[in-house]
Amino acid sequence: MSRFFGRPAVLACALAWGLQACGGSELSNESVPPSAPGVQAQSQTQDAAPDILARLQAIPGLTVVQERPAPAPGVRFFVLNHDQPADHLKPNGTRFQQRMTLLYRSAELPMVLASTGYGISTSPAQFEPTYLLQSNQLLVEHRFFTPSIPQPADWKLLSIEQAAADHHRVVQAFKPLFPGKWISTGASKGGMTSLYHRAFFPRDVDATVAYVAPNSHGPQDPRYVKFLSKLGTPACRERIKTFQREALARRAEVEPLFQATGAAYGRTYNFLGVDKAMEFVTVELPFAFWQYGDASLCDVIPPPGGPAQALVDFMDEVVGITYTSDADLDYYAPYDFQAATQLGSYDSDESHLRGVQRYPGGYTPRALVPFDMRPYPFNPFAMPLVEGWVKAFGERILLVYGENDPWSTGAFSVSARNDSYRFFQPGGNHGSYIQALPEADQALALERLRTWAGLPAESAGAMSLRVQSTKASTELPFTTGVVDRRRGPPRD
Repeated sequence: MSRFFGRPAVLACALAWGLQACGGSELSNESVPPSAPGVQAQSQTQDAAPDILARLQAIPGLTVVQERPAPAPGVRFFVLNHDQPADHLKPNGTRFQQRMTLLYRSAELPMVLASTGYGISTSPAQFEPTYLLQSNQLLVEHRFFTPSIPQPADWKLLSIEQAAADHHRVVQAFKPLFPGKWISTGASKGGMTSLYHRAFFPRDVDATVAYVAPNSHGPQDPRYVKFLSKLGTPACRERIKTFQREALARRAEVEPLFQATGAAYGRTYNFLGVDKAMEFVTVELPFAFWQYGDASLCDVIPPPGGPAQALVDFMDEVVGITYTSDADLDYYAPYDFQAATQLGSYDSDESHLRGVQRYPGGYTPRALVPFDMRPYPFNPFAMPLVEGWVKAFGERILLVYGENDPWSTGAFSVSARNDSYRFFQPGGNHGSYIQALPEADQALALERLRTWAGLPAESAGAMSLRVQSTKASTELPFTTGVVDRRRGPPRD
């Protein structure tokens, strides 16, 4: 199997019956347009390689859209577009511009290849490995998220294979400029994306740090229901269920307030309709409760019989009223499409909602895609292949999960014999990260990360002092890389 994943084109042919046609081709010699003139650049920043702008402009197919003002001392920040085939098996066909950003410190330092799995912001921020290593960072927007979408959009080309090939071409284009060690990273769907890329192109990067990245068994994986049934106290779980029943039983009061709250955010609910949109938010609430919250939320669940506005406000606090709105469904359609065709997702416990529910079993990724999904069946082979590769052959992989994060239900497994490790942040949710791990786990994770990055080892004390010193001296924002789709699209 490892030979297949090392040769993606062979994998695509050998497993065509199980996987969609994939973009495992090597970077071809197709003709690509030169960088566009008229670049808005600010090159006054002191830098060890003053010609970095010219070197970027010399990369075939790369456009330097803009160099932003220096976000921190010694750091330059670029917004880029990279010319990509819509179908990597047909490189002479339709192409699109894939948006990226580059945090540049020095060409001699390691490169962190980052992904959110969604769209990206073009404001500078550094992911945790970038922050810990004080390295360069190349953040790549996922295909089919605006504006990185082919025109016309052929949705069958939105697959883990094609996205992995996008990242492969990016690595090939930038490695001559950054010959040091490469670490890929991402959180949630970004972590999944980094693992898929690694599975299809295991030699592209030297190591992978994936945060809170699940592997689901099917579009309605029942394992999540079991996981949620054990979180919190029985009393807390019962309060959540009571809230859900009351919200649906009081539709006549709740729905006008739900719609009005959405309108205050500038949102409409034409695709699902307010009735279904409100029910889906209600069904989602237990998962969202633990994904980004903790047991302290149990104390603020509105008691039965209170004002209907309190029910809507709690939905907004926990899930987000805009979650099922037209604008958000449009923006996140690529994720829901992938969840419905390859990635899978979670099932929801609806047994306590009988009698007040109007769309039982209707809350699925497929139901959230605002176009006809009938031509796109679910592929049951994609995730088991990746899961098997990560467990048996995935080398130099570091996984971080939250103990109470529902997505930890689908945590990938790795093997220490492959120099790969998995950690759980005690009490952590979907925002878990290395610096919040217990001391021993954190020390091991940091030691392996520095080793994989080709940097000298540091004691835990020295690492802590250096990190704190860096934090005090830089204004560059730190991000876990998690995209909370319940709060709408990322904004600059």
